Amino acid sequence: MEIRGVARVDGRTKDLVRRLRAHEIAVINHQDIDEAAADALIRGRVQAVVNAAPSISGRYPNPGPKLLMEAGVPVIDLEDPRQWESFHEGDLVEMRGEELYVRGRPVGPARVLSMEFVTRQMESARRNLSDELDRFFANTLHFAADEKELVLGTLPLPPLRTSFKGRHALIVVRGKNYRADLKAVRAYVRERRPVLVGVDGGADALLEANLRPDVIVGDMDSVSDEALRSGAELLVHAYRNGKAPGLERVRRLGLAAAVVPAVGTSEDVAMLVAYEQGAELIVAVGAHSSLIDFLEKNRPGMASTLLTRMKVGSLLVDARGVSQLYPGEIHARHLLGILLAALTTAIIVLLAAPFTRTLLQIIVLKFRVATGL
Repeated sequence: MEIRGVARVDGRTKDLVRRLRAHEIAVINHQDIDEAAADALIRGRVQAVVNAAPSISGRYPNPGPKLLMEAGVPVIDLEDPRQWESFHEGDLVEMRGEELYVRGRPVGPARVLSMEFVTRQMESARRNLSDELDRFFANTLHFAADEKELVLGTLPLPPLRTSFKGRHALIVVRGKNYRADLKAVRAYVRERRPVLVGVDGGADALLEANLRPDVIVGDMDSVSDEALRSGAELLVHAYRNGKAPGLERVRRLGLAAAVVPAVGTSEDVAMLVAYEQGAELIVAVGAHSSLIDFLEKNRPGMASTLLTRMKVGSLLVDARGVSQLYPGEIHARHLLGILLAALTTAIIVLLAAPFTRTLLQIIVLKFRVATGL
């Protein structure tokens, strides 16, 4: 294999792709390359990917390496993590046969991933998924006890200039199929003119679609300066103790922002903001909700997302995958059909849950005691 190009080096793939130019070599430190990262690297027309961490460890069936290889992008895993220190931004990187060179000097053993190896690792990961699922749900229940304030309390919000009252809110996250799904709901956006909320890089997704975000929510680590300067109202997601690392970046740009301290993910916070501010309907594009989504984000559980979706309930329509279901543009009437279908499913699931049955029994018992019936 012969590869020769300039290196772009970054331990955070989402930061590297902002600087990446066509035919350069991405040098990353990203265990289990996820679909979003692979898509960004492919769109950046990367020549090859050199990874200081296992690109597919077998922990779960992450699709990133397979997608890169199907797009003709070689994936090379370094055998020793210490080799990472040999690479610097702008270095000339070469692959001569089975040897990897930086600035003309060999850097030690490296593995060029084959499709056979990746397929074998994927199959092994699928077999291990049951054990991973057990740990994931155990952690979810553990964290739910600590994060129950998401359901029981109200989000401490500063006064907002953007009005959600009686309007729809479109919340955009850069998740799977977000571009296609955002394109599919364009007619709905034209008809209903919802409040446009970008979650971190979701604000850039809106700009790519020629839509200006009204509000940007997040820790501000994966959103561009252009989006931050777009005129949107900025809500920095802070830790529960009020510490907000993203606020410093906003201030360096000379912009004003409000701080929202809350547990959970930034997309959870965005949904809760819309809910607390009186949105009539919440439409989520690209939101994370599956086990694979959370394993890709290296999160041990999904307590905050589970609790948030319980709270917003029937107001939420998850538009993820709507482009696969409905290949044209989706109108408001189509969205209503999706909402009714989702609501029916949610009611059936809730009625079937042991917790719900117990709660209903308690309510009926209290009613009988109070009325003497």
